[in-house]
Amino acid sequence: MKSVAKFAALCGFIFSSLTAMAQFDDRDIPQYRYRDFRGINQFEALESDIIYDGFKVRLGGSFAVQMQALSHSNGSVADTLALIGNNFNLPTANLDVDVALADGMRMHMRTYLSARRHPESWVKGGYIQVDNLNWIKDGLFENIMDFTTIKMGLMEINYGDAHFRRTDNARAIYNPFVGNLIMDAFNTEAGAEIYFNPGDFLIMAGVTNGKLNQSVATDTVTPYTPAFLGKIGWDKQMNNDLRVRLTGSFYTSAEGKTNYLYFGDRGGSRYYLVMEPQGASPVSSSRSGRWSPSFINEVTAVMINPFVKFKGLEFFGAYETASGKISGENDTRSYTQLYGELVYRLGSREQYYIGGRYNSVSGQLTNFVPNTDAQEISISRFAIAAGWYMTPNVMIKAEYVNQDYNDFSETGANSIFYDGNFNGAVLEATISF
Repeated sequence: MKSVAKFAALCGFIFSSLTAMAQFDDRDIPQYRYRDFRGINQFEALESDIIYDGFKVRLGGSFAVQMQALSHSNGSVADTLALIGNNFNLPTANLDVDVALADGMRMHMRTYLSARRHPESWVKGGYIQVDNLNWIKDGLFENIMDFTTIKMGLMEINYGDAHFRRTDNARAIYNPFVGNLIMDAFNTEAGAEIYFNPGDFLIMAGVTNGKLNQSVATDTVTPYTPAFLGKIGWDKQMNNDLRVRLTGSFYTSAEGKTNYLYFGDRGGSRYYLVMEPQGASPVSSSRSGRWSPSFINEVTAVMINPFVKFKGLEFFGAYETASGKISGENDTRSYTQLYGELVYRLGSREQYYIGGRYNSVSGQLTNFVPNTDAQEISISRFAIAAGWYMTPNVMIKAEYVNQDYNDFSETGANSIFYDGNFNGAVLEATISF
C-alpha cells in the first residue's frame, strides 16, 4: 500500500509540472543542443538552422527523481551489505546558462544544484564554442571556418559517443534507461578541441591538462604532462527513414599522471547503495553499481560506437578497450567493455518507447605482487525499459535491471562482490528545458 501511495505521489508531481512547462523556441541559439526531446540522437552540436540575431541569454535546467525498488546479495557468509528498501532517492537538479555572445561565438555553463556526490551546488564546467570569425571581421577565413569549430574551456571531454546518451546528474531526458555504462568514461578537464566537419565526416583533435581538480601545484615526481584525445567518424542521413553513424575515439594520458577518466563523474550513479557495505552513505558510495578499473596513474582507452536509426527503431553500441595501471603496480592491466541497446520509439511523434540493453565489463584487478597474474573478473548487466515523453520537456521511464558480478574472490579487498547481484525496478521522472 505504501508503494502505491509513493507511486501516486510521484505521478501527481509529474502531472502538476505539465502546466508549468512550455516550449521556448525563441530562446534557442546557434550550435546548441536542445535540452528537450529534440536533443535525442543529437551528438556534436556543430550545425544549426538558427541564425544569430543578437546577444541572447538562455537559462535552462533539469530535474530528476527516482523511486528505487532494488535488492542486492552476495555469496559471503557474513551479512555485510547495506540494508536497502523501496523508496525515493534524493532529487537532483541542474542549472544551464547558454549565451549567444556574438555571431559565431557561444558559451555554455552547467551547475549541479544538487548531486549525489555533491549535495551542495557545484559548477560542473563551461566552455566557449567558435564556429566562425565574423565577430572579428565578416568573412574572415570563411573557407576554413565553414567546416571548422573550436571549443575551449573546462568541459566534458568528447571521448566516445556514449556520453551524449548518458544521464548527466539531473539531465536524464536523452537516456532511454536509468543507469549509465558500468565502466562510465566521463570527466571534465581544462583544454581545447578542434573539429573538422567536411560533409558527412567528423574529425576531432583535443588536448587537456588531464586534471579534474584544477591546480598549479606540481612536483618533480609527477611533472605536468597533457592528455590527448581524438575522434573520427561518419554520420549520414541516408534517406528519410535511415540514419547511420560510426565513430572511433581515443584518450591517452602519460605515465605517472593522476587520471580521472573512469571516476570523474560528480553526479553519481542512479542505483543507490547497491553492493555497498553497511554504513555506506549515498555520498561516499556515489558510484555504486559502476566499476572503475583504477587506472589512476596511466590510461589509454579506445571506444568504437555504431549508431543506426531506421524509422522508429534505433541501435546504439560501444566496444571499448582500456589499459593502464596505478602507482606501484608492476604491469599494465587491461579491460574490455561491450555495450548494446535496442530502442523502438512509437507514436505520432515517437513519444513512447520500449528498449533493452546489455553491458559487460571484463578485466584484471589491481596487482602489486611480482611474478603473479592479475585476477580476472567480469560484470554483466541486462536491462529493459519503457518510457513516455508526456511533453517534449517532461518524461517518465521505468526500468528493470539485473547485474551480476563474476569471478570475484571470497576474501580480499573486493570480497563484497563475491557472487554478487543486484536486481529490481527503478522508476524515474525528469524535466529538462
